[in-house]
Amino acid sequence: MGPSIYPYLSLHLKYTFPLIISRPLFSVNKSYSFLFKRVMLPNVHYFSTKDWNEVYANYKKANRESKQKNDNDEKIAVFARSVFAAGTAKRKNEIFRSKSANEAQEHQENYRRGRGFKLPDNPLTTAEWKNLKENAENSRRFEIRVMNKMLCERADINVAKSFLAYVALETGTVSYELLLKYLALCVYANRHSEVFDVYDIMKSRFKAFDNAANGLFMRGFCMTERWKEALPILETIKKRSVPSPRNYADVIDGAVRHGDIATAWALYNEILDTGIIPKQQTWQSLFESGLSDPSTVERLESILYYMRDNQIYPNESVAQSIKAWFERLPGDKWKGRWSTGEPSAVCESCQVKLESLQLTEEEYRQLKDHVMTDVIEGQDIFSKTTPEELELFKAFVKQNPAFDVVIDGLNVANTTIRGKQSQMLLEVVSQLKKQGWRVLVLGRKHMLQQSCKWDQRHMSLIQRRAHCFFTDNLTEDDPFILYAALHSGNHCVFVSQDLMRDHKACMPNSAMKRLFFKWQRGHQLVLNTWILKKVHFQFQTIQDYDTIVQTDKTSWHIPYDADGVDRCTFEVPQKWLCLTRK
Repeated sequence: MGPSIYPYLSLHLKYTFPLIISRPLFSVNKSYSFLFKRVMLPNVHYFSTKDWNEVYANYKKANRESKQKNDNDEKIAVFARSVFAAGTAKRKNEIFRSKSANEAQEHQENYRRGRGFKLPDNPLTTAEWKNLKENAENSRRFEIRVMNKMLCERADINVAKSFLAYVALETGTVSYELLLKYLALCVYANRHSEVFDVYDIMKSRFKAFDNAANGLFMRGFCMTERWKEALPILETIKKRSVPSPRNYADVIDGAVRHGDIATAWALYNEILDTGIIPKQQTWQSLFESGLSDPSTVERLESILYYMRDNQIYPNESVAQSIKAWFERLPGDKWKGRWSTGEPSAVCESCQVKLESLQLTEEEYRQLKDHVMTDVIEGQDIFSKTTPEELELFKAFVKQNPAFDVVIDGLNVANTTIRGKQSQMLLEVVSQLKKQGWRVLVLGRKHMLQQSCKWDQRHMSLIQRRAHCFFTDNLTEDDPFILYAALHSGNHCVFVSQDLMRDHKACMPNSAMKRLFFKWQRGHQLVLNTWILKKVHFQFQTIQDYDTIVQTDKTSWHIPYDADGVDRCTFEVPQKWLCLTRK
């Protein structure tokens, strides 16, 4: 820093220093006052040593307050809701996603959608379309890119017609691919007469349609009086492959819309026979059909039992249809209410206790056996550990009394963003030990070596306060955690930020996957907050009720996906529909 700028700094420091305090960029050194005191220029106000001491003291005070506020903000900003609550993953992703990543994604989307040119608002002549192609930056596959853009922007049908007329005049024909994209545009715009026209054109030109075209024709026909023409198209698809849930949903919706309830239920039974999961639209159509047909009570209730058995949740629109159907049932009167507060083990509307999340003895035994055979010993055992290490760990677990909590040591230690990882792990172990729990820490051998992240004084304290087992550095320790927790009994919980999705996928069937997820939600402790230098943390609360469709004959409780909440497969809804018999 040259002497020529000292007067400028000293003159304006009183005015600029509040900005520095509110957003500190560097530490003020008291020795700066010595420099300013010695360089004296006329007509300039200078800080005395006393002034600098006062400024420095104020800065330190403001810095302490700012740091304390940031720590509090950090503590508040950490997600208080369960890691299994619907929408948590999306919120985390939005917070941690960088601006540059957003810009890159937007650039890719713009490129993919072909936004290098603007679609016309009105139909163009052949000459105008030709001129637009000649002036385009890239004329390669121009026709396909234009139709893709029309689909993305849901362009006016008349603009699309003028474009196809230009293509036909230029090339003498319109390709199957372009007709298919035009058909999709007509279906999305509910232009039924255009759908019929495209059907006649394509039927006269092509011997057969692919499944994409058949699906679009089915959807277009099912919204009109010609809905029954979709049935032979569905049969055509069956000859090649299994129809998609969307194919069935469109035809069932058409049947219900036009009063053919018997066909709708026959098609629904076909869906169940094929083993595919119906679309939400299908359930909504069937419940809406039940408003005028009281004979379908048992069949509609079977849908709710299907949701329960397969841990499926209706969306908000389906939940509204279910509520409307119950409230219009003849005989006993039902009343439906929506949950408004945070979920709890007792329904806030009717005070009925919800089903427990704890596994039965038989469920626990089945899960324990499958985790051992499918996760720990699976086909790729040698990629996870060695037989010698696995047998050594089994003997270690059996020779110790049952544990109350198993800690994924490396995973927990890595939750801290500053300070020593060993300190974070020590704090967690100490807190659990104070509660009188028997603790097992699973770690890796490199944690026992002194380093900037691993203080051996901390590790010695951890080994005194908990049982410890350290695997080789290349060993996958998650299966060891699951084995120790399940072997210790149904009371044992485990601490980890890992959601164990890979191990859940190893389960042999969907029923065991649901059982694993149920056990996990009732036994996994997730760290909620961490602040250093002094570590503060808390665990997310483990819910003690199961988030599943449930009934006791006098009431139904149905968790549903609220509109606007994107739920991942490892999350459960937070909103409930309560239905009680008056």
